[in-house]
Amino acid sequence: MEQPPRPKLFDFHGVSMTKYFTDNWDNVQNFKARPDDILIATYPKAGTTWVSYILDLLYFGQMSPERQDSIPVCERVPFMELHVPGLRSGVDELKKIPTSPRLIKTHLQVQFVPKSFWEQNCKIVYVARNAKDSVVSFFHFDRMNLLQPEPGDWNSFLQRFMEGKMVFGSWCDHVKGWWEKKQTKSNILYLFYEDLIEDTERELGRLCSFLGLSPTAEEREQIRRKVLFDNMKKNKMANCSTDEGYDFNISPFMRKGKVGDWRNHFTVAQSEQFDEDYEKKMRNADLQFRTVL
Repeated sequence: MEQPPRPKLFDFHGVSMTKYFTDNWDNVQNFKARPDDILIATYPKAGTTWVSYILDLLYFGQMSPERQDSIPVCERVPFMELHVPGLRSGVDELKKIPTSPRLIKTHLQVQFVPKSFWEQNCKIVYVARNAKDSVVSFFHFDRMNLLQPEPGDWNSFLQRFMEGKMVFGSWCDHVKGWWEKKQTKSNILYLFYEDLIEDTERELGRLCSFLGLSPTAEEREQIRRKVLFDNMKKNKMANCSTDEGYDFNISPFMRKGKVGDWRNHFTVAQSEQFDEDYEKKMRNADLQFRTVL
């Protein structure tokens, strides 16, 4: 299949976006959430697929094991705002989902979340990842994802990231916006990617208590094993290798899944410049991230 040209970034209500996330905007905004829907929200490349897979196993792993072997996780957890004509529409996929609860993925900044999610008081799991590892992961993702804008070289990509000129906008605005919302909303669980890496079992426990689930110790151990990075990377239903928009010859979708890989990409000068910019933008946020474990 011939690939369409890569999309261009444009300003959309103050946030950089591409047509694949804005062309279906009215249908996204008017989306009718149900009270038991669970929204998985992240800035891109913060462990979205990982947490989607964890939640899918928690809810459906025991009940329908055949689902695990036959339906890719990106179809089990539709990407709400994605709209690629002739290929996929998140809203349409969500309307067809037979299972309950519906697990829903979004990268939207908090101000863009359809209001029905707040009206229905849906549970929302937000995952945040430190900025340095996020930009590295985003760079490799944009190299292999043909539905993303041209990444350019690493240095120009890094500059663009600092300026917030990325699909879904500024990393700082994203993590801060959701953090502030969480202070007034008890239906948001705010997780950190680094905590998940450090102690998956502990964070799994936090997820279960937030969602009111009580899997047996054996079930929890099964899930913990299945969601190990190396196991997911080998699992065709979890590693996104079935997605037509990705060029796996350039880079795998699941690359390293580590904390601190940024040190293999940033020069000393880039790291210092990034830290200075970060300090300015995050000064008033009481959000603490770890860039190494």
